[in-house]
Amino acid sequence: QVQLVESGGGLVQAGGSLRLSCAASGRTFSNYAMGWFRQAPGKEREFVAGVSLAGGRTYHAVPVKGRFTISKDNAKNTVYLQMNSLKPEDTAVYRCAAGIILSDSLLQKPTRYDYWGQGTQVTVSS
Repeated sequence: QVQLVESGGGLVQAGGSLRLSCAASGRTFSNYAMGWFRQAPGKEREFVAGVSLAGGRTYHAVPVKGRFTISKDNAKNTVYLQMNSLKPEDTAVYRCAAGIILSDSLLQKPTRYDYWGQGTQVTVSS
């Protein structure tokens, strides 16, 4: 069983930055693909970024490409989402997820992930 604990959300002005952290309890952390998703009120869940379980390949959704960066530290069992140049439309609950996902094309599919964090609120004011 893998447990994910998120932190780092908060209120920030447009143009500002936040770094979200997702600490995982799994002893085989490096064997899981990791992803970040977000959901705004009244909106569907949206893929933000992901990293493959092998090779460390990263992927970012078009709306955040160039502004957000996913990374992981295997020694700390932690995945990060660095968010720069934040916009009001980035406001959402952000959740991290872990799963055994062997195909990179499936990283954006929330149904492929087995474990989810509780979510952390990110609010960007204009």
